[in-house]
Amino acid sequence: MATDGRTGRSVWEPARAGKRIDELAHLPGALLPVLHAIQEEFGFIPQESVALIAERLNLSIAEVHGVISFYHDFRRQPAGRHVLKLCRAEACQSVGADQLIHHVEKQASIKLGETTADGALTVEQVFCLGNCALSPAALLDGKPYGRLTREKVDVLIRAMTGAARS
Repeated sequence: MATDGRTGRSVWEPARAGKRIDELAHLPGALLPVLHAIQEEFGFIPQESVALIAERLNLSIAEVHGVISFYHDFRRQPAGRHVLKLCRAEACQSVGADQLIHHVEKQASIKLGETTADGALTVEQVFCLGNCALSPAALLDGKPYGRLTREKVDVLIRAMTGAARS
């Protein structure tokens, strides 16, 4: 199994993708489980996989594309080695989430939805993590963080990128 040196994720292999699809194709409404499996396997849903998924599940390419584009958690590009999801829901906004997001963008030298040039960090927005009592909140590689401040975010960014930025 080949991996991408930048992200550490698996490189696209049609045979492996086909195997994952076939494992789940028998399920009712198999498209969502298949898309999750492909993303788990490769770190994103490669464009090359769309036609393969459509063929194996007897769906149109448009149906598969429609589901991928509807759910924002499906990636069309590889994410960085670490993913920071910042909440932008009302509770987090009311305590400074937007200012915190601008700070993160400046510190990481990227915008929401982008990945650092070294592939270390992807920063994304989400609209509620269910951690409203600890706003502003975030998920870093699936681990929740609350009551975030610029200083706390700086520590997280330095840990993920291995560099101090100012």
